[in-house]
Amino acid sequence: MLIEIPQVLDATEVARVRGIIDAAAWVDGNATSGSQSALAKDNAQLPEDGVAAAEAGRIVLDALGRSALFIAAALPLKVFPPLFNRYAGGQAFGTHVDTAVRVRRGTDFRIRADLSATIFLEDPNAYDGGDLIVEGAFGEQSVKLPAGHMILYPASSLHRVAPVTRGTRLASFFWVQSMVRDDGARRILFDLDRGVQAVASLQGQGDPATVQLTGVYHNLLRRWADV
Repeated sequence: MLIEIPQVLDATEVARVRGIIDAAAWVDGNATSGSQSALAKDNAQLPEDGVAAAEAGRIVLDALGRSALFIAAALPLKVFPPLFNRYAGGQAFGTHVDTAVRVRRGTDFRIRADLSATIFLEDPNAYDGGDLIVEGAFGEQSVKLPAGHMILYPASSLHRVAPVTRGTRLASFFWVQSMVRDDGARRILFDLDRGVQAVASLQGQGDPATVQLTGVYHNLLRRWADV
């Protein structure tokens, strides 16, 4: 499933992240590429082990922890420390699929990449191109969101970033290992969670229907979760 999560970062947090990354030194984006991605990727990236990426990444991780919608959609077990990329002057990222297991260099931290995430960090009117294009069962979906908004999608999807022909596209990107590996099962749980919240808002948390649906949700999560 492909889910937009608005305002993961508010305007103040976007400004804080931009203040950090705009002043940092950038490197060739292929520093973190697999062999397939390296053939398609043309962008700049903050060094994964640099101070700027770590400082800006903490802001992103704090915001994710407060986002009920992100938690409901991703059911996160592990989140790869956020990375940051930049596209300008015709740079693009051709069609590729993300590496299944991501390893943080120099550590024993690794995750199974179930979900990929991009948080946009520039006003979409400030640049042309740069759409994230994700291929799915119902064709291609093109995504270009306001600064601070996030798109979450299966890491197994073929996807690309269209060439940036004016201005600069800035974003944070990372991967999530979910407690529920199967995308279809996560979709069912997410839809059920939304339904439970809707019933609760109308009937109250103590209503028998709300309690019963909440029980169904947790019993399915218990069946499918791998923790």
